[in-house]
Amino acid sequence: MAANRSVVGDIAERYGLALYELADEAKCLDEVAADLTDLKQLIAESDDLDKLLRSPLLDRDDKARAITAILEQGGANTLTRRFVGVAAGNNRLFALANMIDAYLAELARRRGEITAQVTSARALNDEQLQQLTESLHAKLGGKIAVEPNVDPSLIGGLVVRVGSRMIDASLKTKLQRLQYAMKGA
Repeated sequence: MAANRSVVGDIAERYGLALYELADEAKCLDEVAADLTDLKQLIAESDDLDKLLRSPLLDRDDKARAITAILEQGGANTLTRRFVGVAAGNNRLFALANMIDAYLAELARRRGEITAQVTSARALNDEQLQQLTESLHAKLGGKIAVEPNVDPSLIGGLVVRVGSRMIDASLKTKLQRLQYAMKGA
């Protein structure tokens, strides 16, 4: 299984870097990033779209037509549409989410941004995101890009991941620790 992830990761890295270079050359880095962020969110929210992209049973031309229609309807940049079309033509849509991550990671790296993945029990409002961003900036320095996620199972609190570091201040984890401590007593 780990070898499979490595192959997908290698494919995603190559495609993501190629798209970055094309977008940089065309001076549309932010437009492509916005398109890809929207597409990533759409994939995450739609099980049907995720299945369409990953299914080996569906014809690559059908997949290409479907994803192209989605991007056109969403008003995606021409470069984004062409890129996804090439990925579809090469039967690589199964790695599209990883390609998006690779592109966004390369963009952040070249801009000197630090990405913090923040998971909360409920969606954070703009003021909370701003306060969190400022706190992380004070602690870590540099530009901070916060990727908010919602996981209702956390009950309350936050889980913050920056690179390989993680701070878990969720109520779920505190309750699990308490339960473990009580078993030991």
